[in-house]
Amino acid sequence: MEDRTGSQHREVLRLAVPAFLALVAEPLFLLADAAIVGRLGVAPLAGLGVASAVLLTAANVFVFLAYGTTAVVARQLGAGSRAGAISAGIDGTWLAVLLGTVTAAVVALAADPVCRLFGASEAALDNAVTYLRISTLGIPAMLVVLATTGVLRGLQDTRTPLLAAIGGFGTNVALNLWFVHGLHWGIAGSAWGTVIAQTGMAVALVVVLVRYARRTSVALRAHPGRVIAAARGGVPLLVRTLALRAVLLVTTWVAAGLGDVPLAAYQVTATIWTFLTFMLDALAIAAQALTGRALGAGQLDRTRDATTLMVRWGLLVGIVLGVLVLLVRPFVGPLFTPDAAVQAAIAGGLLVVALGQPLSGFVFVVDGVLIGAGDGVWLARAMAIVLVAYLPVVLAVHLAGDWLLDGGSRTGQVNAVMWLWIAFTAFMSVRGALMWGRVRTDRWMVTGATR
Repeated sequence: MEDRTGSQHREVLRLAVPAFLALVAEPLFLLADAAIVGRLGVAPLAGLGVASAVLLTAANVFVFLAYGTTAVVARQLGAGSRAGAISAGIDGTWLAVLLGTVTAAVVALAADPVCRLFGASEAALDNAVTYLRISTLGIPAMLVVLATTGVLRGLQDTRTPLLAAIGGFGTNVALNLWFVHGLHWGIAGSAWGTVIAQTGMAVALVVVLVRYARRTSVALRAHPGRVIAAARGGVPLLVRTLALRAVLLVTTWVAAGLGDVPLAAYQVTATIWTFLTFMLDALAIAAQALTGRALGAGQLDRTRDATTLMVRWGLLVGIVLGVLVLLVRPFVGPLFTPDAAVQAAIAGGLLVVALGQPLSGFVFVVDGVLIGAGDGVWLARAMAIVLVAYLPVVLAVHLAGDWLLDGGSRTGQVNAVMWLWIAFTAFMSVRGALMWGRVRTDRWMVTGATR
């Protein structure tokens, strides 16, 4: 039993460590953008907050391209069909190209009216629309990265996405600095730098997938029927993700209604929260890959043991991250903005973010377990319930905005940001309670090459 537990620890680490380093590339893109754009002023930083919320929503609603593909590929691998695993991955990649092209066109055309929905100032709005319209060119690449990364994770290869992420992040930082401050392109330069970096990552990962396909003699052409089946299988995870993105969007909308200082502070704290959740999501990715493979091989005991182990990891890592955020929060604000009011609001928001990290650790790991098991229908229903429960809470913060802001004082702005994060932590608490109830049962553990 000790050898088995030790083997599981090593397997989790083998998958989670490279996955973590690869996952932080996206929030590092945003952190780098925020730090570079923040030097342009409060309005560009606030505009980046609005544009980032829309852009991430447009891309991350299709996160099933990564998560669903990981589960499907891992099940096929566990059942002994490597060719079937790679074929499923190719279908997912073609689906990503199709969805990315359509989504980019829609977001580009709707950039101005969508950004206006957030109620930001005209100065922030102009920056948001500029950034968003350029960034839409990178949406197809973003979705292809999701799909190909999901394939490789399902094949138990998290090292290749790591190498692609390192190259992409380095390129992003260098180009953003050059375009924004070297060529003085402003916020547009930040958008162009990120688009180029994302495209490079997509090309690199597609090349790797093509090599895998050739080794197993799997055809690269699209199979319309299988692509449609892949899309249909992703619908429950799409619903789950849409509900989650609705939570994040309404939270950004409430932040925008509180003024440019709270919105700018929320942008930075939300980016840091995203960074932290991507760190926790590395464990979730390990959970997806290991759960899918174990259920594909019909190993129920191994599935339950791995789940228990990874939940413990999630709680421990969440505690460590919370302590780290508490220690560094006084020094974070000056890294992003010279504005003293925004710095104070960032510190206040990060206090709540830090205290919620153990809860996040549990939620993200269990989410990964259930995704790996293909339990998408339950996840969709649960997230819809959580969204309905969250709306009255966050809208209460919106209605109390004037009272919280206390005439626009610095203390009022800090309080407003803190209460916004308290409301969000309540959302995570309800989500965690539902997941705890589900994972304690055996109904989500269905064995076989397909669910």
